[in-house]
Amino acid sequence: MSLGLTGVTLTYPDGATRLTALDDVTLEVPAGTVTAVVGPSGSGKSSLLAVAATLITPDAGTVTIDGTPTTGMSRAELGELRRHRIGIVFQQPNLLPSLTAAEQLQVMARINGRRPRGARERAMELLDAVGLAGQAGRRPHQLSGGQRQRVSIARALMNDPTVLLVDEPTSALDHERGAAVVDLLTHLTHRRATATVLVTHDRAHLTAVDRIAEVDDGRLHLPAPTG
Repeated sequence: MSLGLTGVTLTYPDGATRLTALDDVTLEVPAGTVTAVVGPSGSGKSSLLAVAATLITPDAGTVTIDGTPTTGMSRAELGELRRHRIGIVFQQPNLLPSLTAAEQLQVMARINGRRPRGARERAMELLDAVGLAGQAGRRPHQLSGGQRQRVSIARALMNDPTVLLVDEPTSALDHERGAAVVDLLTHLTHRRATATVLVTHDRAHLTAVDRIAEVDDGRLHLPAPTG
């Protein structure tokens, strides 16, 4: 198991009371699998992703990344954990406009102290894996929406994470490009053995994922085991 949430509860202040965003959530995501988390707006999907990314500390419960419990870690230790073990694909690609596709990835490697030559080689390898080897020298304004999202996926994989967290990657794409992005994420997960959580409100693209879980009013509902 590369990602585990156990008994996670998260609340936010709401006037004189507190609003429950996650209610005793337990989720295990094995390496090499994609779990899609679906649910309506406000159901707790984004909160679940933020807790799994160690960006928010829950009120109760444990988050385990690649066998390491994050409870009690300092802010610096959590930052180090994210840099080395967690890749995040945001809803918007948020690419730097002045950098080429290859340079977007190389920046991530420099943050982790990789050699420039090694970083360039890895960037080209990942761009090839997402079908963009021929676009390595293009800047964001020269890429389509689907291509920018693919660069974002490659960037998230640059430091070889064990956990990949993806937030609504198809929200700005048409049906065909959205389906292609989800298929790509599933393929890369199986190939690179990441534990992937894909948050989405759209079930139409999820035929290839390994499991679909639903969040409703902060509670996570998992499919019943088969066989």
